Amino acid sequence: MTITPEQRIQLHGFNNLTKSLSFNMYDICYTKTKDEREAYIEYIDEQYNADRLSKILNNVSDIIGAHVLNVAQQDYVPQGASVTMLVSEGPIVEIPEESLDESPGPLPDNVVMQLDKSHITVHTYPEFHPSEGISTFRADIDVSTCGEISPLKALNYLIHSFDTDIMTMDYRVRGFTRDTSGRKLFIDHEIGSIQNYIPDEIKSSFDMIDVNVYQENIFHTKCKLREFDLDNYLFGYTKDKLSKKEQQEITEWLKLEMDEIYYGKNMNRPS
Repeated sequence: MTITPEQRIQLHGFNNLTKSLSFNMYDICYTKTKDEREAYIEYIDEQYNADRLSKILNNVSDIIGAHVLNVAQQDYVPQGASVTMLVSEGPIVEIPEESLDESPGPLPDNVVMQLDKSHITVHTYPEFHPSEGISTFRADIDVSTCGEISPLKALNYLIHSFDTDIMTMDYRVRGFTRDTSGRKLFIDHEIGSIQNYIPDEIKSSFDMIDVNVYQENIFHTKCKLREFDLDNYLFGYTKDKLSKKEQQEITEWLKLEMDEIYYGKNMNRPS
């Protein structure tokens, strides 16, 4: 459905609703030896260092039509990085009429809409299991906006920016704004599921679960990659270097790790 200018909600002053998207992604890898683990962590730190993360957040800012006020970035020792970006209302170009529809957002080079008093942050967390050879890389991204645009429009680009096995996404609308009669509005757009902002070709690759609290304007979606190819989880070599027994054991460890993250609970581990 396309929203015409006549169908838009007429507000009294600026839209004061705060819309927040938390996007978490996980990359799982089997690192058998200490050297492999260190090499994996080094690779992740290089691939997702503060400079690269700043470029990703700048593209997010472009997508939601923001103007960057300040950037603070830091690479950490022994691993990890953070970037915090304060953004404000950007130049108003042309406001696309479909911007409030439930649909995947654009990739870079498209300015979407205006916003104010907003921020974008990312933190990375490479870590490893002390004895089982599992290394995990997690990135947490928060996009908080005020104004008409929903940060869900940046979700498509964020998914394309990371190689991910598991994703968790939380979206919440807080506060209120008023229409011209003074009536409070606690949300200014219809939403059934975060899934509706994810392209079909992405959704087809993942198992997905929703937990939504509609009366509180809280929406949660988590995704786990459907297909499993052991070669994609070995760092520096392929499964043909392993015995069938090793392949089976490593596969069990990796799938267990993914299930524990996906369902958010510890499970019985094989002896």
